[in-house]
Amino acid sequence: MLMMKRAAAVLVAAFFVLAVRGAEAREMPRPETFTLRNGMQVVVITDRRAPVVTHMVWYRVGAGDDPPGNSGIAHFFEHLMFKGTRTIAPGEFSRTVARNGGVDNAFTSWDYTAYYERIARDRLELVMRMEADRMRGLRMLPEDITSEREVIVEERRQRTDNSPGAVLGERMRAMLWPHSPYGTPVIGWLHEIHGLDQPALGAFYRTYYAPNNAILVVAGDVNAAELRPLAERIYGRIQPTRNLPARSWVTDPPPRGPMRVSHTDEKVRQPSITRLYPAISYTTGEGRQAHALDVSIEILGGSETSRLYRELVETRHLAVSAGASSDTSGRAGGSVSVFATPADGVSLETLEAAMDEIIATYLRDGPTDAELARAKSSLAAAAIYARDSQESLANIYGSSLAEGETLEQIVTWPDEIERVSRDEVLAITRTTLDINSSVTGLLLPPTGGAQ
Repeated sequence: MLMMKRAAAVLVAAFFVLAVRGAEAREMPRPETFTLRNGMQVVVITDRRAPVVTHMVWYRVGAGDDPPGNSGIAHFFEHLMFKGTRTIAPGEFSRTVARNGGVDNAFTSWDYTAYYERIARDRLELVMRMEADRMRGLRMLPEDITSEREVIVEERRQRTDNSPGAVLGERMRAMLWPHSPYGTPVIGWLHEIHGLDQPALGAFYRTYYAPNNAILVVAGDVNAAELRPLAERIYGRIQPTRNLPARSWVTDPPPRGPMRVSHTDEKVRQPSITRLYPAISYTTGEGRQAHALDVSIEILGGSETSRLYRELVETRHLAVSAGASSDTSGRAGGSVSVFATPADGVSLETLEAAMDEIIATYLRDGPTDAELARAKSSLAAAAIYARDSQESLANIYGSSLAEGETLEQIVTWPDEIERVSRDEVLAITRTTLDINSSVTGLLLPPTGGAQ
């Protein structure tokens, strides 16, 4: 399963949402943590309400680390890791988990690759042993590589090539990040997927699938004192990668003006407009910049009480949907998306002009005190429910640590959100929503529309 980067609740990849991170104006649960002698970081989030655990291994490697010309290689391993080892037959990993009453899966983003199992507490050692086994013992037979390549090619065709919105989104990202790896799709470009071979895959696996490049997160009916002996015995014996490469990604040149792209497809029944802006993230921002940006975009377009929705849908009746989202999770930066779908008889040109007017007013005047309070409350309310899930907590701690944040940043997030001021919101919004650094995309039916 491909994973987009963590974002606000309106994004498709919602179980990594920003809202997961704030549960009231107080600290998040503070996990226990330790590091094994081979460099593997371990995070334990104790939850005794049920005899169940969520076991996750996060590798600090994702599509952003794909070597030039080998896009899709990180995602390829999301498939290959289930093909078998010297001790586990192909496909037997998931069958064993299922036979023991558990579920498992994996996901990839630009910043990490993660594998998880949710299972009864008395089966924890079983999944730990299997996960440790495939960390270094994966078998990559030529026939497995060939079969999984075909599966991935079909996945790309179904999810991207046959989806007009996904095609447009892929083109927009490539324009917004022409040099950064964030402009390359996680699943990879089709022609490069076809070129991935055993030597390239083997080198990638031997380098990055190592304990000193991994974070073990276990949430549920266990504490650090109980987990540590297991972790040391099972994971602690795995040899680390010596001279693990630093994660150094190229960056993009300064923007030179607004960019536009349109995509027409017979499958499109209703046109729409989307605009992307590059943004800071919790890793690249300073102070409360990322917190302020998330609060700001919640006000602008995060719900049906937001400015964009109220103005475009409810007041002016120019759109059937409208909103905005922030993705502030990337280790190398984030993005903001603004989007709208016109009502019948409304041109995209008219809708875009109204959208620009609302954004301009927001940049000029900033949020009201009521909007600021409501946005903070909305983020907290959405998070209270998510915080109650051990899976959500395991996800948020694992993803944030893999992206370069510290435990302290995660734990104190709710307090920092509460401290965000109107001036901080206004400052980061004016910096981010700069039309000269944006990409605007139009999704059009065959009959066309306003360009």
